[in-house]
Amino acid sequence: MAVRKVLIANRGEIAVRIQRSCRDIGIETVAVYSDADRNALHVRYANQAFPLGGNTPAESYLRGDLIIQIAKQSGADAIHPGFGFLAENGKFANDVIAAGLQFIGPSASAMATMGDKLAARAAMIKAGVPVVPGSLEAVANADEARKQADEMGYPVMLKASAGGGGKGIRVVHAADEIESAFKTASGEAQSAFGDGRMYIEKFIVKPRHIEIQILADRHGNVVHFGERECSIQRRHQKLIEEAPSVVIDQDTREAMGNAAVEAARAVNYESAGTVEFLWSRGKFYFLEMNTRIQVEHGITEEVYNVDLIAQMIKVAGGEKVDHLAGRHPRGHAIEVRLNAEDPENNFMPSLGVVDNLRWPGGPGVRIDSGVYPSMEVTPYYDSMLAKLIAYGSNRQEARRRMLRMLQELHVGGVKTSAGIALNVLQSEEFIEGNYDTGFLERYMEEERHHGIGEEAPDDLEEIAAIVVAMHRQRAGKRRAVSSGEGVADSWVSAARREQHSRGN
Repeated sequence: MAVRKVLIANRGEIAVRIQRSCRDIGIETVAVYSDADRNALHVRYANQAFPLGGNTPAESYLRGDLIIQIAKQSGADAIHPGFGFLAENGKFANDVIAAGLQFIGPSASAMATMGDKLAARAAMIKAGVPVVPGSLEAVANADEARKQADEMGYPVMLKASAGGGGKGIRVVHAADEIESAFKTASGEAQSAFGDGRMYIEKFIVKPRHIEIQILADRHGNVVHFGERECSIQRRHQKLIEEAPSVVIDQDTREAMGNAAVEAARAVNYESAGTVEFLWSRGKFYFLEMNTRIQVEHGITEEVYNVDLIAQMIKVAGGEKVDHLAGRHPRGHAIEVRLNAEDPENNFMPSLGVVDNLRWPGGPGVRIDSGVYPSMEVTPYYDSMLAKLIAYGSNRQEARRRMLRMLQELHVGGVKTSAGIALNVLQSEEFIEGNYDTGFLERYMEEERHHGIGEEAPDDLEEIAAIVVAMHRQRAGKRRAVSSGEGVADSWVSAARREQHSRGN
């Protein structure tokens, strides 16, 4: 049955992004929001908006039961989870369906298989998809890990079976590093995912991170939309992506695309998803599958002329995707993630109130953002403010347009990753397309050697504690968030919004 009204179980730029596609295809939207997001753009842009209460994710956007209750109360017939929060939560997906609603995403079983890295590796081996050499089962302890690593040869990677977002991963270069790395990575995984199981993979030296966008329907059709290059990353967190990749030719593109299609079919996948590979010296290996829409989906949309969010909604309504098969890339697109971070201080989160905001414009410019003047950047959520996307007829044109975008951009009140992105895009390595997943770390190390930047805590919990303390200390001094002047009033007034407040 076709979707008529969608509740978006998310916030920020991805919520606004989904709302835009819904508007384009004539579907009403319902927003949910925390106390900290009461003035957010996604609240104002929705046809209806309902409070979740609280500030932290646990108090708000992770409350699946309340979100489903609001969906039914609002008359929504489907829920789109975006990315993060509940997007890869199989229980939530099942609960949505049990409540008589449509879940705009894959099945819980597909999430479970691909969310467990060991199960995913086994499924891919069975499907004939090449995987990185490594263990087929979890290693019981550091001693067993050392034994397998000795046989495999160093360097190796210790990886959490239930991992994601760069957590629970350590590179080990020698046997005497195993015990400490195993304890740290397993503890991190247990804290983050409630699952401390670890396995070992051979570490691929200087790989490139290449991912394939797929779209599948409930009728068994699976199509792919080529690759994205995501190798400009720090601690497994991406900063710059581009499509297509400079190292992937058409034959390799089809080979990787076909492998991604087989990966999706192996778990009866439905909806949009991303199959990630490591590429090195002409060979590629399955890394993992993200069972949701990716942050960087926009560059694929520009290069393949497709609205992936709209297609996800259509697939949920029963439509087929076979008519989208066989598309080839046209032109080139580059994305920069604009994060509220301080690159000169080891990418520590930057808090404050956004002022003097100026977005770039002109040909080939796309901005996916939830930022507005006087918006408060809090410590409660991910630091990403916006996605800047430049499109050009070729890579050089796209790169120059992105340089212009970053030079025109101004975000006052907080520090951002724009400066480091600008520098990287002008580096010889990027211009020549000669980079790998370790490039940004090496680049930042060179910057530190030249006296730029300071060391900061590596431990994520320590960083979070520092940021929350800073926020509380400054809360009394920070000026109030405005009620939202200067926010696309023509669009807001065109929508029939019914914003509900608690107690009413």
